[in-house]
Amino acid sequence: MLITEELNRAVEFNRNNTQLISYLQTELAISSSTIAMALRQSEQDHGPLHMVLWRYGLVSLEQLEQIFDWLER
Repeated sequence: MLITEELNRAVEFNRNNTQLISYLQTELAISSSTIAMALRQSEQDHGPLHMVLWRYGLVSLEQLEQIFDWLER
């Protein structure tokens, strides 16, 4: 039961990030490997993907502002 709940949370978490991931790749040219690493870390930290990217220096402050603008749409 616990594994099923964890899997469901992971699937939902990744589903919610699908559009953001597409934006990161197409508009900000963030690599798939960078996004994959940040996704793993955000699952461990239970933090938003964009904040993990910024916290680890994988996006600049300017890019983070662009992400926030995109999220507000």
